[in-house]
Amino acid sequence: MSARFLFQSEWFQLFFSFFKSLVGQDVVVELKNDLSICGTLHSVDQYLNMKLTDISVSEPEKFPQMHAVKNCFIRGSVVRYVQLPADRVDTQLLQDASRKEAAAQSRK
Repeated sequence: MSARFLFQSEWFQLFFSFFKSLVGQDVVVELKNDLSICGTLHSVDQYLNMKLTDISVSEPEKFPQMHAVKNCFIRGSVVRYVQLPADRVDTQLLQDASRKEAAAQSRK
Protein backbone atom coordinates (compact mmCIF):
# COMPACT_ATOMS: atom_id res chain seq x y z
CA MET A 1 0.00 0.00 0.00
CA SER A 2 1.47 3.35 -0.99
CA ALA A 3 1.99 6.13 1.54
CA ARG A 4 -0.22 8.45 -0.51
CA PHE A 5 -3.12 5.98 -0.45
CA LEU A 6 -2.67 5.46 3.28
CA PHE A 7 -2.71 9.22 3.89
CA GLN A 8 -5.87 9.66 1.82
CA SER A 9 -7.49 6.74 3.61
CA GLU A 10 -6.74 8.21 7.05
CA TRP A 11 -7.89 11.65 5.88
CA PHE A 12 -11.20 10.23 4.66
CA GLN A 13 -11.56 8.32 7.92
CA LEU A 14 -11.36 11.57 9.89
CA PHE A 15 -14.16 13.14 7.83
CA PHE A 16 -16.15 9.91 7.76
CA SER A 17 -16.18 9.79 11.56
CA PHE A 18 -17.11 13.47 11.70
CA PHE A 19 -20.01 13.16 9.26
CA LYS A 20 -21.26 9.97 10.96
CA SER A 21 -21.68 12.02 14.12
CA LEU A 22 -23.96 14.40 12.19
CA VAL A 23 -26.48 11.77 11.05
CA GLY A 24 -29.97 13.10 11.78
CA GLN A 25 -28.88 16.73 11.51
CA ASP A 26 -29.96 19.22 8.84
CA VAL A 27 -27.21 20.09 6.37
CA VAL A 28 -26.79 21.94 3.09
CA VAL A 29 -24.71 20.12 0.48
CA GLU A 30 -23.36 22.21 -2.38
CA LEU A 31 -22.43 20.18 -5.44
CA LYS A 32 -19.78 20.94 -8.04
CA ASN A 33 -22.56 21.74 -10.56
CA ASP A 34 -23.73 24.61 -8.25
CA LEU A 35 -26.81 22.72 -7.02
CA SER A 36 -27.39 23.25 -3.28
CA ILE A 37 -29.51 20.64 -1.54
CA CYS A 38 -30.88 21.15 1.98
CA GLY A 39 -31.94 18.07 3.88
CA THR A 40 -31.48 15.75 6.81
CA LEU A 41 -28.33 13.63 6.73
CA HIS A 42 -29.61 10.04 6.78
CA SER A 43 -26.34 8.18 6.22
CA VAL A 44 -22.75 8.52 5.06
CA ASP A 45 -20.25 5.87 3.97
CA GLN A 46 -16.45 5.59 3.92
CA TYR A 47 -16.33 7.23 0.47
CA LEU A 48 -18.25 10.22 1.87
CA ASN A 49 -21.30 9.34 -0.21
CA MET A 50 -24.35 10.78 1.55
CA LYS A 51 -28.03 10.03 1.66
CA LEU A 52 -30.31 12.98 2.45
CA THR A 53 -33.99 12.85 3.32
CA ASP A 54 -36.68 15.56 3.27
CA ILE A 55 -34.70 17.56 0.75
CA SER A 56 -35.32 20.92 -0.85
CA VAL A 57 -33.29 22.77 -3.45
CA SER A 58 -32.10 26.33 -2.84
CA GLU A 59 -32.90 27.45 -6.41
CA PRO A 60 -35.90 25.39 -7.57
CA GLU A 61 -36.41 27.53 -10.70
CA LYS A 62 -32.88 26.68 -11.84
CA PHE A 63 -33.34 22.94 -11.18
CA PRO A 64 -37.07 22.21 -11.80
CA GLN A 65 -36.37 18.47 -12.20
CA MET A 66 -35.57 18.34 -8.46
CA HIS A 67 -38.99 19.65 -7.39
CA ALA A 68 -40.56 16.21 -6.90
CA VAL A 69 -37.49 14.60 -5.28
CA LYS A 70 -37.76 14.05 -1.53
CA ASN A 71 -34.74 11.80 -0.85
CA CYS A 72 -31.42 11.59 -2.65
CA PHE A 73 -28.07 9.84 -2.75
CA ILE A 74 -25.05 12.09 -3.35
CA ARG A 75 -21.76 10.67 -4.53
CA GLY A 76 -18.92 12.00 -2.39
CA SER A 77 -16.78 13.00 -5.38
CA VAL A 78 -19.36 15.58 -6.57
CA VAL A 79 -19.57 17.45 -3.25
CA ARG A 80 -18.00 20.90 -3.12
CA TYR A 81 -19.07 22.00 0.39
CA VAL A 82 -21.19 20.79 3.27
CA GLN A 83 -22.68 23.57 5.38
CA LEU A 84 -23.51 22.76 8.98
CA PRO A 85 -25.09 24.71 11.83
CA ALA A 86 -22.14 25.89 13.96
CA ASP A 87 -23.91 25.07 17.22
CA ARG A 88 -24.27 21.42 16.20
CA VAL A 89 -20.54 20.84 15.66
CA ASP A 90 -18.11 20.06 18.47
CA THR A 91 -15.25 22.18 17.09
CA GLN A 92 -12.92 21.28 19.94
CA LEU A 93 -13.25 17.57 19.18
CA LEU A 94 -12.67 18.22 15.48
CA GLN A 95 -9.58 20.34 16.19
CA ASP A 96 -8.17 17.67 18.50
CA ALA A 97 -8.69 14.98 15.87
CA SER A 98 -7.03 17.18 13.23
CA ARG A 99 -4.03 17.81 15.48
CA LYS A 100 -3.64 14.09 16.19
CA GLU A 101 -3.82 13.33 12.47
CA ALA A 102 -1.21 16.00 11.66
CA ALA A 103 1.09 14.73 14.42
CA ALA A 104 0.77 11.16 13.16
CA GLN A 105 1.62 12.28 9.62
CA SER A 106 4.68 14.24 10.76
CA ARG A 107 6.08 11.14 12.52
CA LYS A 108 6.00 9.08 9.31
